[in-house]
Amino acid sequence: MTPTRRALATTLALTTALATAPTAARAAETPQYPWYFDTLRVEEMWEHTTGEGVIVAVIDSGVDATLPELQGRVLEGIDLTAAEAGAHTDTSGHGSDMAALIAGTGTGGGMQGLAPGAFILPVRTIVDRINFSGEERFSDGIAYAVESGARIINISQSAGVSEEELTEALALAARHDVLIFAGTGNTGESDNRVAAPASFSGVIAVGAVNRDSEHVPYSSYGPQVTLAAPGNDIPGHCDNLSGPVCVREEGGTSSATALASASAALIWSQNPDWTKNQVLRVMLNTAERPDDQRRDDFTGYGIVRPDRVIVDGEGDPGDPDSPPIFRDWEAALVSPATPEPTPETTPDDSAEPAPGPEAEAAATSDDGSHLPWIVGGTAAVLLVGLTGWLLLRRRA
Repeated sequence: MTPTRRALATTLALTTALATAPTAARAAETPQYPWYFDTLRVEEMWEHTTGEGVIVAVIDSGVDATLPELQGRVLEGIDLTAAEAGAHTDTSGHGSDMAALIAGTGTGGGMQGLAPGAFILPVRTIVDRINFSGEERFSDGIAYAVESGARIINISQSAGVSEEELTEALALAARHDVLIFAGTGNTGESDNRVAAPASFSGVIAVGAVNRDSEHVPYSSYGPQVTLAAPGNDIPGHCDNLSGPVCVREEGGTSSATALASASAALIWSQNPDWTKNQVLRVMLNTAERPDDQRRDDFTGYGIVRPDRVIVDGEGDPGDPDSPPIFRDWEAALVSPATPEPTPETTPDDSAEPAPGPEAEAAATSDDGSHLPWIVGGTAAVLLVGLTGWLLLRRRA
């Protein structure tokens, strides 16, 4: 953990200690108590953790920090759009809804999130649902989130991205032990395809299911799908951010992604010493599946069930350094080994001086490439042998 991340963790832990975790039961089927709260046994989970101390970056349209349910939960963040209106500006409401699904407190009749103790780091990369800011800013958003201490990055959007730039950003996140969740997209009923960035290695692609744990038709599917989460009948601002919240009958993989990110925040908060590999591994091996099949292209390894980890203690975190998926991809990310430091020695006047530029030049071929030592050694042996043979010939 870097000094910056340690400082952030200490500050956030002190701040969170002052917050009151929601524990009172609420009426079912409301924005403060949606249907999946019973399925996931949220009241029992909150007796163990509410996601405190975990920073979740929301790369989206910004997050309105003045919403009652988000007050005190939103960090400063950054605006990477050309508008430069600030990370707390959200003209579409999409980013704010995702943030509230993750860390909303339900205060003032607002949305209740799954991990109300977590902190939101807003990274504004789109002005609204149509006008994206561009490829470079999107990758920069991931880099900013990593450097700002986020442990989880939520991307409830898709866009055309530069493969090279995004791959570099994803590699940075992997090296810094950061989990990235992204929605598969909502094209399952039309030109189905898992959209970027969910289609990239290193990104946990999240599909959507309904209250019957069934894949919803609009949720994009394919071999990239890793997990699924509720996507229908989800709380949100149904008019605009200034209006009341409601329960939306049909949502999308955006909401499912936010709930998957919140699930990871709860697990990581309870197990702060785990690595991203361990958090993801227990999410995969405790996911709910309707059959014995290990995975499919619609719900991946199953539907997120953080309660099984937090309440029941299920799931084996396993090797902290071994990725449960993306093994080959992560193996290729190993940084070059750091050169061993030169050992300190006592100066010895009798020792031969280090070879200078001339000596180095003499040890290279005409094209500048170093010759293998065995070639030089063989040449020397041959030269000595030839000289001896000539001497013997002269004496004969």
